[in-house]
Amino acid sequence: MDVMEFFEHSAGRWRSKRTTHHLAFRRSEMGESEIEVKALAATDPEIIALCESHQVDPSLAVGGCCVTWAASMGWDQEGENHEGKTVFALIPDLDKPHSGRLLRDRGYAEIVSVAGHYHMDNDGGLVLITEYDIMSSVERFWFPSPNVRVRSSTVKRMGGFSTATFCTETRVLADAASEGDASSPATIDPKVLVSPLGW
Repeated sequence: MDVMEFFEHSAGRWRSKRTTHHLAFRRSEMGESEIEVKALAATDPEIIALCESHQVDPSLAVGGCCVTWAASMGWDQEGENHEGKTVFALIPDLDKPHSGRLLRDRGYAEIVSVAGHYHMDNDGGLVLITEYDIMSSVERFWFPSPNVRVRSSTVKRMGGFSTATFCTETRVLADAASEGDASSPATIDPKVLVSPLGW
């Protein structure tokens, strides 16, 4: 599949279990999140606005997605929550359709608008590489099965790697939602909703 097909296959609601390894402290932190992914066409106003904010011609975009999330992490203080939304726009390379630029209105390692690079690897995984002023991140997403998505990420600061994260995300199916399952959109507790990212 190409990267837009990957986003389209990711569309829907997901329940995520994550482990973040804080390498400097040699400790791990567990977390849970509820994630909703919506694939966006190239003509969607959010894609056009994102391209314009990055001074990129919107006609070069092939689409993208909008991700919303809410999460809890093991080290959270009372009243702390992790909720947010981000939009991605895909700008493929002219000579390499399976790679290109990925525009975000919110980064993974920093909450700033940023442009990174993506490519589909030989195993069907989506790899995102983003450089910030004082750090960089590498993320990889793949599907072991149609309703299970796995995500790994590393963040590297000037002094070396700081965190490594592994997430297993399970699709919330419509029949489970209709039965009033706790993962149903109608019953999601916003307190248990991580970003992109930490999403």
